[in-house]
Amino acid sequence: MMAALIRGERSPKSLAQLARSSLRGKIPALEEAFTGRFSDHHAFLLATMLARVDGSNADIAALDQKITQQIAPFAAAVERLDEIPGIGLTAAHAIIAEIGLDMSRFPTAAHLTSWARFAPTVKESAGKRKGKNTTGHGNRYLARTLGEAAVVVGRTDTFLGERYRRIVRRKGKKRAIGAVGRSILVIIWHLLSDPDAHFVDLGADFYTRRTNPDRRKHNHIRELEALGYRVTLERPRDYRGPRALLRITT
Repeated sequence: MMAALIRGERSPKSLAQLARSSLRGKIPALEEAFTGRFSDHHAFLLATMLARVDGSNADIAALDQKITQQIAPFAAAVERLDEIPGIGLTAAHAIIAEIGLDMSRFPTAAHLTSWARFAPTVKESAGKRKGKNTTGHGNRYLARTLGEAAVVVGRTDTFLGERYRRIVRRKGKKRAIGAVGRSILVIIWHLLSDPDAHFVDLGADFYTRRTNPDRRKHNHIRELEALGYRVTLERPRDYRGPRALLRITT
């Protein structure tokens, strides 16, 4: 439609009919939007802006091709990092560019997270802790990549996704991003330290499977009581498993 405007087409109906896909359902609104004054000077300015956009897209394509060439020797490591939920090819490229592949510089995963400032610092003087256990400022490119990955994985039905949502409920989004970003960095350290290692998701129900049944029962009762209910648990006579009858009264 913009190309047609540049060529000289001014009919709102003709321009609206060039719509594709989901825009076909908005043809009346498009006709209304194209009704107005659009001079040759406007066409010149639009052509100039589109040429600039095309130039930027060409530069991005050339840069992507250069990155692909540079990362080719590390394709195996990129594929392993791509297995981690929230980490795509672009994020994998950025992570390898910032931390490299030689994990011998970091004896443990904790050394890597400390270097990246994804481990809370502890400031203590005269037996008193100071500060709010902030992580400090590390590599901003790595931090941005891990932060974006943490937010993305928070929408997935995975172990890391459930971990993100649990921390958000208790401590807020910022703490969740930091904690899950650290977990992702620990996984990265293990994958890069062992060329034969591969990521295996623990599952979104990992916490549920490991939580003590009595503790889960207590938490559910406490939540119901907080809503104003009175909860009474009764075990049936033909009890054959961990289930029990739950009677809820207001």
